Amino acid sequence: MNQIHCGDCLQVMKRMPDNCIDLIVTSPPYADARAHTYGGIPAEQYVDWFSVRATQMKRILKPTGSFVLNIKEKAVDGERHTYVLDLILELKREVGFRWVEEYIWHKTTSAPGKWKYRFRDSWERMLHFSKTKDFKMNQDAVKVPIGDWTESRLRNMSKNDRERRNSATESGIGRKISAWEGKDTVYPSNVLHKSPVAHNTGHSAPFPDWMPEFFIKLFTDEEDIVLDPFLGSGTTFRVASRLNRIPVGIEIKEDYIEKTAS
Repeated sequence: MNQIHCGDCLQVMKRMPDNCIDLIVTSPPYADARAHTYGGIPAEQYVDWFSVRATQMKRILKPTGSFVLNIKEKAVDGERHTYVLDLILELKREVGFRWVEEYIWHKTTSAPGKWKYRFRDSWERMLHFSKTKDFKMNQDAVKVPIGDWTESRLRNMSKNDRERRNSATESGIGRKISAWEGKDTVYPSNVLHKSPVAHNTGHSAPFPDWMPEFFIKLFTDEEDIVLDPFLGSGTTFRVASRLNRIPVGIEIKEDYIEKTAS
């Protein structure tokens, strides 16, 4: 299944068998965005447009599989549009996905700008959905360096403070600080502090490599099948191949397919 398909992902996915994909990780065209490339989907029509495609995604996803969606709402007439929130509810209530987690991508080098009622936009959603409760998740594969700060923090703490499971404010919320001792790596949080910088691919909205890499490592094993139904610049396809997964891509623009395949 190591291949790229040209066409509307809705029609291509309809030809795929049930329960054949281990991971879907993608970023579709945002509402009213990339009009010169993909025509632009109006925000008011976005949920209906995406949900019919999500129904096919759920059908072809394995019971142990995951679906990761990168998307961000736009501002309209001075306020945020609700189409992403509406889409989350649609995917859960109507399509039948389980909404497992919401990762926040903090763009560490977001573009500068000035708006009358908002600051610069430096985060996006990475929404994790699954088909069942028992999905594959390799948490150890995405551990991160613990950092030098722990050494100085632990050195200045008393033994009681290290072992205390309640907070100093007696709020009932606490943690055992000594669990950090002797560790070089820890599990990441659901806030991913990463740069948006991507390779110059000629696409209007390319993925940075780290994005599919993080979720491919987290939710798949080698030889698993990874699908990007909105292939675009082909980053997911290339990263999946490099990580010894079986990549599958769908893209409606033939010239982008030629760049990925070259």
